[in-house]
Amino acid sequence: MENITYKGHLVVLGYGDVGRRVVETLKYANIKFTVVDSNTHGFENADFNYVIGNATEEDILIQAGVPNASTVIVSLNDDTDVMFAILIARDLNPQSTIIARANSYKSIDKIYKAGADYVAALPIVAGQMLAKMTSDCLDASCKKMDEDIMLYEGIEIEKHTVTSHKELANKTVADIDLRKKIGCTVIGIERDGQIITDILPSTVILKDDIIAVVGGKEEISKFKEKYVK
Repeated sequence: MENITYKGHLVVLGYGDVGRRVVETLKYANIKFTVVDSNTHGFENADFNYVIGNATEEDILIQAGVPNASTVIVSLNDDTDVMFAILIARDLNPQSTIIARANSYKSIDKIYKAGADYVAALPIVAGQMLAKMTSDCLDASCKKMDEDIMLYEGIEIEKHTVTSHKELANKTVADIDLRKKIGCTVIGIERDGQIITDILPSTVILKDDIIAVVGGKEEISKFKEKYVK
């Protein structure tokens, strides 16, 4: 398979039990993504983009389009592999949001230090949590579009309808720079019923957009205080 040339897509590293649940949710939400796994049999009859190979190898991640991805979800079964994959992905794409699964509580700090933005522990809920971070919060069918979604390990997603707030409306993601100012990250926008996950520094946030912002509990609280009136 040739290198993936998408821009702003999602890359899922690992197609085991957790990765499959993530993929099912992303497919349902009609989000563009590519999966990486070394198990050739796992992709029989697959109807999505995939790359067969070791997710800890740089050339494989390049082939999957990690350098242009908006988000990388690491759902590998071995925490050492998780850390190696994160180190490589972060080097290839410093601007991406990296969400990782920790197979052991003891690995959480190390995985953060490797470069992950958010870490999900406890395999039983990891797949659901990782998927929620990247798709459920953007589902156009959600009725309460401004409710918070509480995630494992104190991570939350705030969905906020942009009004005429001077610090949000008609500003680019780089202009508002939530990650630097508050510690949050814009991971998606719903606009006129369409879901946008290709979030670049140049992406403009418009009035009436519904933005999905992910961060820790404290950071989300600061976001509400500053932007939600």
